[in-house]
Amino acid sequence: MAKITKETLIGELINIDAKVIPVLIEAGMHCFGCPSAQMETIEEAALVHGLDADKLVEDLNAVLEA
Repeated sequence: MAKITKETLIGELINIDAKVIPVLIEAGMHCFGCPSAQMETIEEAALVHGLDADKLVEDLNAVLEA
């Protein structure tokens, strides 16, 4: 599987593998199911939540690779 990037949409990420949802929740991103988040990139969502997008992508890829 190809790794996700900061440009990956949250909606696309959830469709790739729902196992990433706990990572999003732990990061404080509880709105992953809201309609606007479906068209938001991981980088945009990280910015809104004051998170390091690179670290978040690293954590999400670790789950996807497991």
